[in-house]
Amino acid sequence: MTEPVDDHFLQSLTHLDDRTSVEIGAPSSTEIGSTGVSGEDLVGLFDSQAGSRHLDFKARELGKRGVGFYSIGSSGHESNAAVAAALRVSDPALLHYRSGAFYLQRARAVAGSTPLRDVLLGVVASADEPISAGRHKVFGNADLSVIPQTSTIASHLPRSVGLAFALERGAKLGVPAEWPADSVVVCSFGDASANHSTATGAINSALHCGFQGLPLPLLLVCEDNGIGISVRTPAGWIASTYADRPGLRYFTADGADPVECLRVSREAADWVREHRAPAFLHLRTVRLMGHAGSDVESAYRSRTEITADHERDPLLATAKALVSQGVRTPEEVRSRYEAIRAEVAEVAEDALSRRKLGSAAEVMASVHAHSPDAIAARTADTPPNRATTFGTAPEDEGPLTLAQSINRSLAEELGRDNRVVVFGEDVARKGGVYGVTRGLRKKFGGSRVFDTLLDEQSVLGTALGAGLAGLVPIPEIQYLAYLHNAADQLRGEASTLSFFSNGRYTNPMVVRIAGYGYQKGFGGHFHNDDSVAALRDLPGVVLASPSRPDDAAAMLRTCAAAAREDGRVCAFLEPIALYHTRDLHESGDDGWLARYPAPGEHHVPIGRARVYGDGEDLTLVSFGNGVPMSLRVAERLRQQGVHARVLDLRWLAPLPVEDLLEAAEATGTVLVADETRRSGGVSEPVVTALVDAGFSGRIARVTSEDSFIPLGAAAYHVLLDEDTIETAALKLIG
Repeated sequence: MTEPVDDHFLQSLTHLDDRTSVEIGAPSSTEIGSTGVSGEDLVGLFDSQAGSRHLDFKARELGKRGVGFYSIGSSGHESNAAVAAALRVSDPALLHYRSGAFYLQRARAVAGSTPLRDVLLGVVASADEPISAGRHKVFGNADLSVIPQTSTIASHLPRSVGLAFALERGAKLGVPAEWPADSVVVCSFGDASANHSTATGAINSALHCGFQGLPLPLLLVCEDNGIGISVRTPAGWIASTYADRPGLRYFTADGADPVECLRVSREAADWVREHRAPAFLHLRTVRLMGHAGSDVESAYRSRTEITADHERDPLLATAKALVSQGVRTPEEVRSRYEAIRAEVAEVAEDALSRRKLGSAAEVMASVHAHSPDAIAARTADTPPNRATTFGTAPEDEGPLTLAQSINRSLAEELGRDNRVVVFGEDVARKGGVYGVTRGLRKKFGGSRVFDTLLDEQSVLGTALGAGLAGLVPIPEIQYLAYLHNAADQLRGEASTLSFFSNGRYTNPMVVRIAGYGYQKGFGGHFHNDDSVAALRDLPGVVLASPSRPDDAAAMLRTCAAAAREDGRVCAFLEPIALYHTRDLHESGDDGWLARYPAPGEHHVPIGRARVYGDGEDLTLVSFGNGVPMSLRVAERLRQQGVHARVLDLRWLAPLPVEDLLEAAEATGTVLVADETRRSGGVSEPVVTALVDAGFSGRIARVTSEDSFIPLGAAAYHVLLDEDTIETAALKLIG
C-alpha cells in the first residue's frame, strides 16, 4: 500500500511535459544561471530529496513489519538539502530529526559515503550503524561533520552556540580543532521547538555574544511547517519574532521553491562565514505524513488541509523545476524516483541482515570509558610551567582551606594545559561569590577565565561546545539549586553524546557546583540545597563530592584528567559551608585545614573512598558536610567507650562499593550519615549497595528531612545534625 503523498507525486508527474512551467514562479533557465543555480544542482537536490522520501516510506513499512523502530520522517522538510548544498562538508552540523535530505545531500560530497545504508541501519537498530552502533536512530557521521543530537525541544541549541563560540576562542588560544578555523556551525530545529525556553535562551546567548563583538559563526535554521505534533504555530509567528531582531541577520525562503532555497541558503551561509556572526534562516516548509508513524493526523487536521500541503511538496517542486528548465523529462524524473525506491528496498533488506547489539556491556561501553592508569599518570605529571604559575608552590604555603585548595588546583590545571578554560557567573573579575576563583583571571587572562551571562543553560551549552572544539571546560554553576534550571543539558546532552556516537564524540568537562546546606548567615532554598538525585542517575557521569582540602585538590586533578583522557563528564560538588572552615573539634584547632598535595603525592582514583580511624565497633559512612560532623560524633562516641571509624565516600557516582563493603565488614555495623534528603538521597544507594553485596550486619541511616531548606535557624529543623547522628549510633550498637 502506497502513501497518499507518493500517489500524489506520481500522478502530478503525469501532468508534466517538457513545456510545463513551474506554478510556484521558478525563474527561467537564464535566471537560474544568474543566481548560480545550475541544472546539476537541481539534479543533486532531487536525488537527495527523493532518497530521503523513500527512506521515510521504508521506515514506516519496516515499522509495520515489526522490524523497524523509528518513523519520525523528513517528508515535507526535504528543502533542507539546499542548506547542506550551501555549506561545506567541514562545517559542523547539529541537526534535528527531520534532516534526512540534508544528510543525504552532504554525503554526496564525500566519496564512498553510503547514506541510505547509514539511515536504514539506524532504523533497524543494527550494531553496524556508523555513528551510534544501533543505540538510537540519529543523524550523525564524523566523516560528514554531522554531530549526533537528541534534538528534542531544541536541547541542542545551547551546544551549537557553545561550539560556534569555542571554535573562535580555541583558535585564539592556538588550540587545534577538528574543523577549519573559518567553519560555520549550522543548527536546525522546528518552529514548535523555537518556542522552548532552551531555544530562546540559546538564541539570546548568541545575540549577547554578538552584542559584545565576540565572533560567533552560527547559522540557525528554523524549519517552519506550522505545527508541533498537533499544536499549531500561529501563521507569521516565526517571522514576527525573528525577522527584526537586532544583531541577528534574517533570511527566509520558501521550501517549495528549490531555486530560491539554494540561492538564499548560499547567501546565508556565506554571510555567516564572512561576518562570523549569527544568522537566522527561516525555511518555510510543510509536514507530510504526520508527526510520526503512529500519529493519526486526521484527528486534528482536515483532509483539505492535508491534501493542500501535497501541492507544496518540496520534492514535487524540484521535479517541476527540472522539467520546466529542460534539465529532465517527466519520464526521466519518474524513472529516477523509482530507481531510488528500488535501491532503498535493496539496502533495507541488507540492513535487516546485519547484527544487533549483543549484550549490556556492549550497549554501555561508550558511556563508561575509564582509563585509570592513564588518569593516574596524568595527575602525577608536574606541569611544565608550574614555577611561573605559582610564586610559591602551593604545597609550601602551609595548610589551606577547601576554597584555597580548589583555587590552587584550578590554577594548576590552567597552567598544565592551555586547553583548559574556566568560566561561569562571577568567576572572573570578582573571583567567584566565595572567592574560589580569585586571581585566576589576572594570572591567565580573560580568554581563559571569563564570566558568562546569568543563564545556566548557556553556561553548560558553552561547555558542551567547548569540549567538541578541543578545549577542556571547567564551568561553574553558582549554586546547586540553579543546576536544575539546566539539568537537561547534562542529562539529555552531555551524558548522551558518547552513547549516541559510540564514543566518537565526547563531552569532556568538569562542572563545579557549589552546594549542600549549613551556610550560616545566608541561605534559604536556592543557596542551601541538598538535592543531588538529578545527578546521581546519569549513566557515565562522574559525581565527585570532596570534603577535605587535600582531597578536593587531588579529586579535581582526577576529574580534569578523566575529562582529557576519556572525555568524561564530571560534576564536582563543593560544600559551601566548608569552603572557609578551619577548625574541626574546637575553635582554633585548625583541624580542617590541610597541606596542598604536590602532583603525584596524593592521587584519588575515581570510585575510591577514604577511611578515618580503625574503630571496630561502628562504621560511620558519610560525605561532604557529613564527614566533619561524623568525625566529631566519633570523638564523642570514643569518650563513651564506642570506637568508630568514618568512611568518606568522596565519590557519589560511581560509589566506592569495594571500600564501603570492606569498612562495613570491619565493624559489622553501619550508620549512614546523609545530609541529603531521605527520599532520593545518597543513603538509599549506599544501603542498597551493602544489601546487594550480601552484607549481613546491622545497617541504619539518618538523613535530612524531605523538605526545602528555609532561612535562618529554621534550617536546622530539617537538616541532619550531630545529635541525631550520635543518638542513632548509640541506638544501633545497643
